[in-house]
Amino acid sequence: MTNKDGIPPYTARGRVEGENWQAVADALNARMAARRIGQQSLATASGVSVATLRQVQHGSHARRVQNATLTAIARALDWPDDHLIRVLVGSHVPDTLGHATDQEILAGISRIEQRLDDLTRRLTAVEELVTAGTANR
Repeated sequence: MTNKDGIPPYTARGRVEGENWQAVADALNARMAARRIGQQSLATASGVSVATLRQVQHGSHARRVQNATLTAIARALDWPDDHLIRVLVGSHVPDTLGHATDQEILAGISRIEQRLDDLTRRLTAVEELVTAGTANR
């Protein structure tokens, strides 16, 4: 059974035959080294615990890491959301560091736009507080 992209569904309960956690570890470690990003920085950027990152970095699969976790890590490393999942199941396009694909560029632009929208909302809220505080004087 696969989804529309040909990727098998997963649960957190256990391994699925054909998963290559070592390939995920190799890809993750190479990207972290190339980007000069450490575990703590990646944990902060992805919202994934250092312990879980360590597990993925070592190709360990004592318990299965959820797709959402792999997606968060991929996003933090400026990969397409499904990159590590595709590496896991062996259907990925090799990473060409320094040669971003159109999809990677668009995903990066989308993340920048989302962050800009968030900053705009926050700035508007601050401006409203300042204006209200000035009016109350």
